[in-house]
Amino acid sequence: MAINVMAVGATGAIMNPASAATVYSEDFSNGLGTFTASGSVTTGTYGARLSGSLFSDPSMTSASIDLAGYSGVTVSYTRAASGLDLGETFTVAYSVDGGSFTTLESARTATGAASFRLPAAVDGRDLRLRFSLDASSALETLTVDDVRVEATGGQDPDPPTGSLPPVDDVTRPGPYAVTIDRTAGPGNDGWLVYPTNAGQNGVDHPLFVWGPGAGSDPADYEDMLRQWASHGFVVYSEVSSSSGDYMVDALDWLEDQNASPSSPLYQDLDISEVAFGGHSRGSIGTFDVADEPRLETTIHVAGGSFDGNGPNNLRNPALYIGGDDDFATSNVERDYTNTRVPVWFNILNNTDHIMATRNGQHIITAWLRWHLADEEFRRTEDFLSRTCTFCNLGVVRYKNW
Repeated sequence: MAINVMAVGATGAIMNPASAATVYSEDFSNGLGTFTASGSVTTGTYGARLSGSLFSDPSMTSASIDLAGYSGVTVSYTRAASGLDLGETFTVAYSVDGGSFTTLESARTATGAASFRLPAAVDGRDLRLRFSLDASSALETLTVDDVRVEATGGQDPDPPTGSLPPVDDVTRPGPYAVTIDRTAGPGNDGWLVYPTNAGQNGVDHPLFVWGPGAGSDPADYEDMLRQWASHGFVVYSEVSSSSGDYMVDALDWLEDQNASPSSPLYQDLDISEVAFGGHSRGSIGTFDVADEPRLETTIHVAGGSFDGNGPNNLRNPALYIGGDDDFATSNVERDYTNTRVPVWFNILNNTDHIMATRNGQHIITAWLRWHLADEEFRRTEDFLSRTCTFCNLGVVRYKNW
């Protein structure tokens, strides 16, 4: 039995996501999910909490998890036992094809992440997980979070999908060839970066308006704009200002393009899926118009507001990216403290102000695929878990989810 403990914020370099496929994940943010419970079990931002009782030992059991086509299966989760007396234990177990349960771990004290490789006999079968607590007091608890089932072999016959063609690796270019119009926008001085075959197979493409940092222009971000467009997003960028009004004007212009038969993007845009974001001054401009009602999310890279009031305009989930060697990170940290919407924040290792967007571009790709392309599996897999795809790139914080 191997137990691996992972600390969020460990030093790491920019790297590809792990090759293991996530078959199942549950962070209990919306209740028990597919689990059913007996006895005293509650859920919240902490996960799922089992509380002891003199009358009925609590437990929670997952619905069947279909492993058809999978091999090399690993179960991981975080757990924290609190207040258990001698002779009291919590137990984690699994069952195959509705059979008896086999114990993964049984202990009185444990805190942190645990990971177990299941035997090959599990491959391709139906798996169920059970967490139980044998304790006599309501003050004696077991808290469980970030339950994941992953596999290193096989392929999901029914993989999680969103509105864009699925990808295996957000660090690589997406499936689309890219076209750039360098004389686009309301003033013919912006860049429109979009999939060359936009609209193919009935795809409607989400919109991302990007603000460069002060003293720069879209050309300084060309590789990143291409990356996002290759994943299916229509990206618009022009020289930024601390006022975000130009972003709203750009969104109006994009809506006109979607409605114009002469536009190469005629009726190919999903104007209900929109993000604003930017680097440095572009981030400040994004804060300025973050209450725009057409937005689904905002992205802020190395650009905290100067007075700490930028988050007051936020109405939707926000992504913050900073660097451990960036002078602006202290402002971003203050904004994070003042943020009341759901927010995810990564202070990247070995990253200064200039490199923050380049080092964070794949985080942005995954974030856009989650929030604009409805790839809900990324919530836990890439962001909201202690073993998330990007957690080894720096210090990660998140709240309000």
